[in-house]
Amino acid sequence: MQVDTLIQARWIIPVEPHDVILEDHALIIHKGRILDILPAQQAHEKYQPKQLEILAEHALIPGLINAHTHLAMTLFRGISADLHLMDWLENHIWPLEKKWVNEAFVRDGTDLAIAEMLRGGTTCFNDMYFFPEITARQAIHHGIRANVGLILIDFPTAWADDPEHYIEKGLALHEELRHESLVRTPFAPHAPYTVSDEPLNQINALAEELNLPIHMHVHETQHEVSQGDQRPLQRLHKLGLITPSFIAVHMTQLTDAEIKKFAQAGAHIVHCPESNLKLASGFCPVQKCLDAGINVALGTDGAASNNDLDMFGEMRTAALLAKGVAKDASAVSAATALRMATLNGAKALGIDDITGSLSIGKAADVCAIDLSDIENQPIYNAITHLVYSASRHQVSDVWVAGKHCLKNKQLTTLNIEDLKTKVAQWQADLQLPV
Repeated sequence: MQVDTLIQARWIIPVEPHDVILEDHALIIHKGRILDILPAQQAHEKYQPKQLEILAEHALIPGLINAHTHLAMTLFRGISADLHLMDWLENHIWPLEKKWVNEAFVRDGTDLAIAEMLRGGTTCFNDMYFFPEITARQAIHHGIRANVGLILIDFPTAWADDPEHYIEKGLALHEELRHESLVRTPFAPHAPYTVSDEPLNQINALAEELNLPIHMHVHETQHEVSQGDQRPLQRLHKLGLITPSFIAVHMTQLTDAEIKKFAQAGAHIVHCPESNLKLASGFCPVQKCLDAGINVALGTDGAASNNDLDMFGEMRTAALLAKGVAKDASAVSAATALRMATLNGAKALGIDDITGSLSIGKAADVCAIDLSDIENQPIYNAITHLVYSASRHQVSDVWVAGKHCLKNKQLTTLNIEDLKTKVAQWQADLQLPV
Protein backbone atom coordinates (compact mmCIF):
# COMPACT_ATOMS: atom_id res chain seq x y z
CA MET A 1 0.00 0.00 0.00
CA GLN A 2 1.30 3.45 -0.88
CA VAL A 3 1.42 5.94 1.99
CA ASP A 4 2.78 9.44 2.52
CA THR A 5 5.40 8.85 5.23
CA LEU A 6 7.01 5.97 7.12
CA ILE A 7 9.06 6.92 10.18
CA GLN A 8 11.18 4.13 11.63
CA ALA A 9 12.54 4.87 15.09
CA ARG A 10 14.51 3.15 17.83
CA TRP A 11 11.73 3.90 20.30
CA ILE A 12 8.09 4.94 19.88
CA ILE A 13 6.37 6.19 23.02
CA PRO A 14 2.66 6.47 22.24
CA VAL A 15 1.63 7.85 25.72
CA GLU A 16 -1.63 5.96 25.27
CA PRO A 17 -1.45 3.29 26.64
CA HIS A 18 0.44 4.73 29.61
CA ASP A 19 4.15 4.08 30.22
CA VAL A 20 4.62 1.94 27.10
CA ILE A 21 7.79 1.91 24.96
CA LEU A 22 7.78 0.26 21.54
CA GLU A 23 11.25 -0.65 20.28
CA ASP A 24 12.21 -0.80 16.59
CA HIS A 25 8.75 0.14 15.39
CA ALA A 26 7.49 2.37 12.59
CA LEU A 27 4.85 5.07 12.46
CA ILE A 28 2.83 5.34 9.24
CA ILE A 29 1.41 8.74 8.25
CA HIS A 30 -1.15 9.16 5.49
CA LYS A 31 -3.28 12.18 4.68
CA GLY A 32 -2.17 13.95 7.84
CA ARG A 33 -3.17 11.15 10.20
CA ILE A 34 -1.56 8.16 11.88
CA LEU A 35 -2.51 5.15 9.79
CA ASP A 36 -0.56 2.47 11.63
CA ILE A 37 2.09 1.69 14.24
CA LEU A 38 3.81 -1.66 13.87
CA PRO A 39 7.20 -3.43 14.03
CA ALA A 40 9.63 -1.92 11.54
CA GLN A 41 10.15 -5.09 9.50
CA GLN A 42 6.42 -5.57 9.04
CA ALA A 43 6.02 -1.90 8.11
CA HIS A 44 8.54 -2.16 5.26
CA GLU A 45 6.80 -5.28 3.96
CA LYS A 46 3.32 -3.72 4.11
CA TYR A 47 3.82 -0.08 3.05
CA GLN A 48 5.51 1.81 0.22
CA PRO A 49 6.09 5.36 1.48
CA LYS A 50 6.64 8.48 -0.60
CA GLN A 51 8.84 9.72 2.24
CA LEU A 52 11.01 7.38 4.34
CA GLU A 53 12.60 8.54 7.60
CA ILE A 54 15.06 6.22 9.37
CA LEU A 55 15.71 7.57 12.87
CA ALA A 56 17.93 4.86 14.30
CA GLU A 57 18.78 6.57 17.61
CA HIS A 58 15.62 8.59 18.12
CA ALA A 59 12.52 8.45 20.27
CA LEU A 60 9.17 9.40 18.75
CA ILE A 61 6.59 10.99 21.05
CA PRO A 62 3.35 12.88 20.48
CA GLY A 63 3.95 16.55 19.77
CA LEU A 64 4.12 18.44 23.06
CA ILE A 65 1.15 20.61 24.04
CA ASN A 66 1.91 23.91 25.75
CA ALA A 67 -1.40 24.43 27.51
CA HIS A 68 -0.85 28.02 28.64
CA THR A 69 1.01 30.73 26.75
CA HIS A 70 1.13 34.46 26.05
CA LEU A 71 3.06 34.10 22.81
CA ALA A 72 3.54 37.71 21.80
CA MET A 73 5.08 38.43 25.22
CA THR A 74 8.15 36.52 24.03
CA LEU A 75 9.35 39.95 22.89
CA PHE A 76 9.43 40.90 26.60
CA ARG A 77 11.75 38.00 27.44
CA GLY A 78 14.13 39.11 30.21
CA ILE A 79 12.53 42.49 30.88
CA SER A 80 12.21 43.39 34.58
CA ALA A 81 13.22 40.05 36.07
CA ASP A 82 13.25 39.02 39.74
CA LEU A 83 10.09 40.86 40.80
CA HIS A 84 6.86 39.78 42.46
CA LEU A 85 3.91 39.23 40.12
CA MET A 86 1.85 42.36 40.81
CA ASP A 87 4.91 44.64 40.85
CA TRP A 88 6.09 43.05 37.61
CA LEU A 89 2.65 43.46 35.98
CA GLU A 90 1.53 46.85 37.24
CA ASN A 91 4.82 48.73 37.13
CA HIS A 92 6.60 47.14 34.20
CA ILE A 93 4.63 44.88 31.84
CA TRP A 94 1.32 46.74 31.67
CA PRO A 95 2.97 50.13 30.91
CA LEU A 96 5.04 48.50 28.16
CA GLU A 97 1.95 46.83 26.72
CA LYS A 98 0.06 50.12 26.74
CA LYS A 99 2.81 51.77 24.70
CA TRP A 100 3.90 49.02 22.33
CA VAL A 101 1.31 46.28 21.82
CA ASN A 102 -0.26 46.43 18.37
CA GLU A 103 -0.78 44.09 15.43
CA ALA A 104 2.89 44.18 14.39
CA PHE A 105 4.06 43.43 17.95
CA VAL A 106 1.74 40.42 18.19
CA ARG A 107 2.70 39.17 14.72
CA ASP A 108 6.45 39.28 15.33
CA GLY A 109 6.22 38.07 18.93
CA THR A 110 4.04 35.17 17.85
CA ASP A 111 6.44 34.21 15.06
CA LEU A 112 9.34 34.27 17.53
CA ALA A 113 7.40 32.04 19.91
CA ILE A 114 6.29 29.60 17.20
CA ALA A 115 9.88 29.23 16.02
CA GLU A 116 11.00 28.46 19.57
CA MET A 117 8.18 26.02 20.19
CA LEU A 118 8.55 24.04 16.96
CA ARG A 119 12.31 23.77 17.53
CA GLY A 120 11.50 22.41 21.00
CA GLY A 121 8.96 19.79 19.91
CA THR A 122 5.75 21.68 20.70
CA THR A 123 3.03 21.13 18.11
CA CYS A 124 0.08 22.79 19.88
CA PHE A 125 -0.37 25.81 22.16
CA ASN A 126 -3.18 27.41 24.15
CA ASP A 127 -2.77 31.19 24.05
CA MET A 128 -4.21 34.16 25.91
CA TYR A 129 -3.32 37.59 24.55
CA PHE A 130 -4.50 40.64 22.65
CA PHE A 131 -5.08 40.63 18.87
CA PRO A 132 -5.91 36.90 18.84
CA GLU A 133 -6.78 37.17 15.14
CA ILE A 134 -3.09 37.83 14.44
CA THR A 135 -1.97 34.90 16.58
CA ALA A 136 -4.43 32.64 14.77
CA ARG A 137 -3.31 33.85 11.35
CA GLN A 138 0.37 33.19 12.16
CA ALA A 139 -0.40 29.74 13.58
CA ILE A 140 -2.26 28.79 10.41
CA HIS A 141 0.50 30.21 8.20
CA HIS A 142 3.24 28.28 10.00
CA GLY A 143 1.22 25.07 10.35
CA ILE A 144 1.11 24.72 14.14
CA ARG A 145 -1.99 23.63 16.05
CA ALA A 146 -3.49 26.30 18.32
CA ASN A 147 -6.20 27.17 20.78
CA VAL A 148 -6.32 30.94 20.46
CA GLY A 149 -8.08 32.49 23.42
CA LEU A 150 -10.81 35.09 23.00
CA ILE A 151 -9.40 37.49 25.57
CA LEU A 152 -11.69 39.30 28.02
CA ILE A 153 -10.75 41.91 30.60
CA ASP A 154 -12.71 44.73 32.22
CA PHE A 155 -10.48 47.63 31.19
CA PRO A 156 -9.68 49.03 27.74
CA THR A 157 -6.60 47.93 25.81
CA ALA A 158 -5.26 48.33 22.30
CA TRP A 159 -7.59 45.54 21.17
CA ALA A 160 -10.94 46.47 22.71
CA ASP A 161 -12.66 49.17 24.75
CA ASP A 162 -14.84 47.34 27.27
CA PRO A 163 -16.20 43.84 28.03
CA GLU A 164 -18.96 44.10 25.42
CA HIS A 165 -16.40 45.03 22.78
CA TYR A 166 -14.11 42.12 23.74
CA ILE A 167 -17.01 39.68 23.51
CA GLU A 168 -18.24 41.14 20.21
CA LYS A 169 -14.80 40.88 18.61
CA GLY A 170 -14.23 37.44 20.08
CA LEU A 171 -17.47 36.06 18.68
CA ALA A 172 -16.65 37.47 15.25
CA LEU A 173 -13.25 35.77 15.31
CA HIS A 174 -14.78 32.49 16.44
CA GLU A 175 -17.19 32.62 13.50
CA GLU A 176 -14.36 33.40 11.09
CA LEU A 177 -12.20 30.49 12.30
CA ARG A 178 -14.77 27.83 13.08
CA HIS A 179 -13.94 25.77 9.98
CA GLU A 180 -10.15 25.93 10.42
CA SER A 181 -8.71 22.49 11.12
CA LEU A 182 -5.70 23.67 13.16
CA VAL A 183 -7.27 26.45 15.26
CA ARG A 184 -9.86 26.45 18.06
CA THR A 185 -11.12 29.51 19.94
CA PRO A 186 -11.83 29.10 23.68
CA PHE A 187 -12.93 32.04 25.76
CA ALA A 188 -10.06 33.51 27.79
CA PRO A 189 -11.13 35.82 30.61
CA HIS A 190 -7.87 37.02 32.14
CA ALA A 191 -8.38 36.42 35.89
CA PRO A 192 -10.96 36.78 38.66
CA TYR A 193 -9.37 40.06 39.76
CA THR A 194 -9.62 41.64 36.28
CA VAL A 195 -13.04 40.43 35.09
CA SER A 196 -16.31 41.26 36.88
CA ASP A 197 -19.38 39.08 37.31
CA GLU A 198 -21.55 40.28 34.43
CA PRO A 199 -18.99 39.62 31.64
CA LEU A 200 -18.24 36.23 33.21
CA ASN A 201 -21.95 35.39 33.18
CA GLN A 202 -22.14 36.39 29.51
CA ILE A 203 -19.23 34.25 28.37
CA ASN A 204 -20.36 31.33 30.51
CA ALA A 205 -23.69 31.32 28.67
CA LEU A 206 -21.96 31.71 25.31
CA ALA A 207 -19.43 28.97 26.08
CA GLU A 208 -22.25 26.57 26.84
CA GLU A 209 -24.15 27.57 23.70
CA LEU A 210 -21.11 27.28 21.41
CA ASN A 211 -19.48 24.35 23.25
CA LEU A 212 -16.26 26.28 23.90
CA PRO A 213 -13.80 25.90 26.80
CA ILE A 214 -13.03 28.74 29.21
CA HIS A 215 -9.34 29.35 29.96
CA MET A 216 -8.47 31.56 32.97
CA HIS A 217 -5.74 32.37 35.50
CA VAL A 218 -7.02 31.22 38.91
CA HIS A 219 -5.47 31.21 42.40
CA GLU A 220 -2.06 32.23 41.09
CA THR A 221 -0.82 34.00 44.24
CA GLN A 222 -1.58 34.36 47.92
CA HIS A 223 -2.33 38.04 47.30
CA GLU A 224 -5.07 37.08 44.82
CA VAL A 225 -6.89 34.70 47.17
CA SER A 226 -6.69 37.07 50.13
CA GLN A 227 -8.60 39.88 48.42
CA GLY A 228 -12.32 40.35 48.99
CA ASP A 229 -14.75 38.47 51.20
CA GLN A 230 -14.59 35.17 49.31
CA ARG A 231 -11.90 33.14 47.61
CA PRO A 232 -11.89 33.39 43.79
CA LEU A 233 -12.71 29.70 43.29
CA GLN A 234 -15.74 30.08 45.54
CA ARG A 235 -16.93 33.00 43.41
CA LEU A 236 -16.34 31.09 40.16
CA HIS A 237 -18.27 28.08 41.50
CA LYS A 238 -21.19 30.37 42.41
CA LEU A 239 -21.16 31.82 38.91
CA GLY A 240 -21.33 28.31 37.46
CA LEU A 241 -18.04 28.51 35.59
CA ILE A 242 -16.34 25.47 37.12
CA THR A 243 -17.42 22.73 34.71
CA PRO A 244 -15.70 20.06 32.56
CA SER A 245 -15.01 22.84 30.04
CA PHE A 246 -13.10 25.05 32.50
CA ILE A 247 -9.29 25.32 32.37
CA ALA A 248 -7.77 26.88 35.49
CA VAL A 249 -4.17 28.01 35.13
CA HIS A 250 -1.68 28.04 38.02
CA MET A 251 -3.81 26.99 41.04
CA THR A 252 -0.95 27.41 43.50
CA GLN A 253 -3.23 28.26 46.44
CA LEU A 254 -5.53 25.30 47.09
CA THR A 255 -7.14 23.75 50.14
CA ASP A 256 -8.02 20.06 50.28
CA ALA A 257 -11.71 21.01 50.16
CA GLU A 258 -11.15 23.09 47.02
CA ILE A 259 -9.31 20.22 45.34
CA LYS A 260 -12.16 17.85 46.11
CA LYS A 261 -14.84 20.22 44.83
CA PHE A 262 -12.84 21.07 41.69
CA ALA A 263 -12.36 17.37 40.96
CA GLN A 264 -16.09 16.72 41.37
CA ALA A 265 -16.80 19.43 38.81
CA GLY A 266 -14.55 17.69 36.25
CA ALA A 267 -12.56 20.84 35.47
CA HIS A 268 -8.90 20.95 34.38
CA ILE A 269 -5.69 22.51 35.74
CA VAL A 270 -2.72 23.81 33.77
CA HIS A 271 0.41 23.70 35.91
CA CYS A 272 3.16 26.25 35.08
CA PRO A 273 5.91 25.26 37.51
CA GLU A 274 8.81 27.37 36.23
CA SER A 275 6.83 30.61 35.97
CA ASN A 276 5.37 30.02 39.43
CA LEU A 277 8.86 29.44 40.83
CA LYS A 278 10.36 32.49 39.15
CA LEU A 279 7.56 34.78 40.37
CA ALA A 280 7.48 33.08 43.80
CA SER A 281 3.76 32.53 43.32
CA GLY A 282 3.56 29.26 45.22
CA PHE A 283 3.30 25.55 44.50
CA CYS A 284 0.43 23.74 42.85
CA PRO A 285 -0.10 20.46 44.82
CA VAL A 286 -0.01 18.44 41.61
CA GLN A 287 0.08 14.93 43.06
CA LYS A 288 -2.86 15.72 45.36
CA CYS A 289 -4.78 17.00 42.35
CA LEU A 290 -3.94 13.92 40.26
CA ASP A 291 -4.89 11.63 43.14
CA ALA A 292 -8.25 13.41 43.36
CA GLY A 293 -8.87 12.64 39.69
CA ILE A 294 -8.19 16.10 38.26
CA ASN A 295 -6.71 16.25 34.77
CA VAL A 296 -3.49 18.28 35.11
CA ALA A 297 -1.74 19.61 31.99
CA LEU A 298 1.49 21.58 31.61
CA GLY A 299 2.20 25.06 30.31
CA THR A 300 5.13 27.44 30.24
CA ASP A 301 3.20 30.69 30.76
CA GLY A 302 4.73 33.57 28.81
CA ALA A 303 8.44 33.80 28.07
CA ALA A 304 8.40 37.14 29.90
CA SER A 305 7.99 35.31 33.20
CA ASN A 306 9.60 31.92 32.50
CA ASN A 307 11.86 32.91 30.49
CA ASP A 308 11.40 30.30 27.76
CA LEU A 309 8.80 28.12 26.06
CA ASP A 310 10.66 24.88 26.77
CA MET A 311 8.29 22.01 27.49
CA PHE A 312 11.17 19.59 28.16
CA GLY A 313 12.32 21.86 30.96
CA GLU A 314 8.75 22.15 32.19
CA MET A 315 8.34 18.35 32.35
CA ARG A 316 11.51 17.95 34.36
CA THR A 317 10.71 20.80 36.74
CA ALA A 318 7.14 19.56 37.21
CA ALA A 319 8.32 16.06 38.12
CA LEU A 320 11.06 17.23 40.50
CA LEU A 321 8.96 19.93 42.15
CA ALA A 322 6.05 17.57 42.71
CA LYS A 323 8.30 15.15 44.55
CA GLY A 324 9.53 17.91 46.83
CA VAL A 325 6.05 19.32 47.50
CA ALA A 326 4.57 15.86 48.18
CA LYS A 327 7.70 14.67 50.02
CA ASP A 328 7.36 11.52 47.93
CA ALA A 329 9.90 10.39 45.32
CA SER A 330 7.18 8.48 43.45
CA ALA A 331 5.04 11.62 42.90
CA VAL A 332 4.62 12.64 39.24
CA SER A 333 6.66 9.91 37.59
CA ALA A 334 8.45 10.52 34.30
CA ALA A 335 5.63 8.82 32.40
CA THR A 336 3.09 11.03 34.19
CA ALA A 337 5.07 14.19 33.39
CA LEU A 338 5.16 13.20 29.70
CA ARG A 339 1.42 12.52 29.78
CA MET A 340 0.81 15.94 31.37
CA ALA A 341 2.73 17.54 28.49
CA THR A 342 0.81 15.65 25.80
CA LEU A 343 -2.46 13.78 26.34
CA ASN A 344 -3.51 15.67 29.46
CA GLY A 345 -3.02 18.93 27.58
CA ALA A 346 -5.18 17.66 24.74
CA LYS A 347 -7.90 16.65 27.21
CA ALA A 348 -7.85 20.05 28.87
CA LEU A 349 -8.24 21.75 25.49
CA GLY A 350 -10.98 19.38 24.39
CA ILE A 351 -8.98 17.98 21.47
CA ASP A 352 -7.88 14.58 22.81
CA ASP A 353 -9.85 12.93 19.99
CA ILE A 354 -7.49 14.70 17.57
CA THR A 355 -4.07 14.78 19.22
CA GLY A 356 -2.12 14.13 22.43
CA SER A 357 -1.05 10.54 21.79
CA LEU A 358 0.37 8.46 18.95
CA SER A 359 -2.83 6.58 18.27
CA ILE A 360 -4.18 5.24 14.99
CA GLY A 361 -6.66 7.69 13.53
CA LYS A 362 -5.33 10.76 15.35
CA ALA A 363 -3.56 13.64 13.65
CA ALA A 364 0.11 12.98 12.94
CA ASP A 365 1.46 15.48 15.47
CA VAL A 366 4.87 13.94 16.15
CA CYS A 367 8.16 14.91 17.75
CA ALA A 368 11.48 13.09 17.19
CA ILE A 369 14.27 13.39 19.77
CA ASP A 370 17.85 12.31 18.99
CA LEU A 371 19.19 10.38 21.99
CA SER A 372 22.54 9.47 20.45
CA ASP A 373 24.60 12.08 22.33
CA ILE A 374 27.17 10.81 24.81
CA GLU A 375 25.43 12.80 27.55
CA ASN A 376 22.43 10.48 27.20
CA GLN A 377 24.32 7.18 27.44
CA PRO A 378 23.52 4.57 28.59
CA ILE A 379 19.76 4.40 27.95
CA TYR A 380 17.84 1.96 30.11
CA ASN A 381 14.43 3.61 29.80
CA ALA A 382 13.63 6.08 27.04
CA ILE A 383 10.79 7.76 28.97
CA THR A 384 12.90 8.60 32.03
CA HIS A 385 15.64 9.85 29.71
CA LEU A 386 13.25 12.20 27.94
CA VAL A 387 12.09 13.75 31.20
CA TYR A 388 15.25 13.74 33.31
CA SER A 389 18.15 13.80 30.80
CA ALA A 390 17.13 15.06 27.37
CA SER A 391 16.70 18.69 26.31
CA ARG A 392 14.78 20.54 23.62
CA HIS A 393 18.04 20.98 21.70
CA GLN A 394 17.89 17.27 20.85
CA VAL A 395 14.60 17.63 18.96
CA SER A 396 15.44 16.90 15.32
CA ASP A 397 12.09 16.66 13.55
CA VAL A 398 8.51 17.77 14.11
CA TRP A 399 5.36 16.99 12.15
CA VAL A 400 2.00 18.71 12.62
CA ALA A 401 -0.93 16.98 10.94
CA GLY A 402 1.66 15.13 8.86
CA LYS A 403 3.40 18.30 7.68
CA HIS A 404 7.16 18.34 8.29
CA CYS A 405 7.55 21.67 10.17
CA LEU A 406 11.05 20.95 11.52
CA LYS A 407 13.33 18.79 9.40
CA ASN A 408 16.75 17.80 10.68
CA LYS A 409 16.61 20.80 13.07
CA GLN A 410 15.69 23.24 10.28
CA LEU A 411 12.36 25.08 10.32
CA THR A 412 10.44 24.71 7.07
CA THR A 413 7.98 27.60 7.46
CA LEU A 414 10.06 30.32 9.17
CA ASN A 415 13.17 32.23 8.12
CA ILE A 416 15.32 32.53 11.24
CA GLU A 417 17.55 35.34 9.95
CA ASP A 418 14.61 37.54 8.93
CA LEU A 419 13.02 36.88 12.32
CA LYS A 420 16.22 37.85 14.17
CA THR A 421 16.29 41.17 12.31
CA LYS A 422 12.71 41.98 13.37
CA VAL A 423 13.37 40.98 16.97
CA ALA A 424 16.50 43.16 17.13
CA GLN A 425 14.41 46.17 16.11
CA TRP A 426 11.84 45.42 18.81
CA GLN A 427 14.61 45.08 21.37
CA ALA A 428 15.88 48.55 20.44
CA ASP A 429 12.37 50.02 20.71
CA LEU A 430 11.48 48.32 23.98
CA GLN A 431 14.61 49.65 25.66
CA LEU A 432 13.37 53.22 25.14
CA PRO A 433 11.87 54.97 28.21
CA VAL A 434 8.18 54.14 28.76
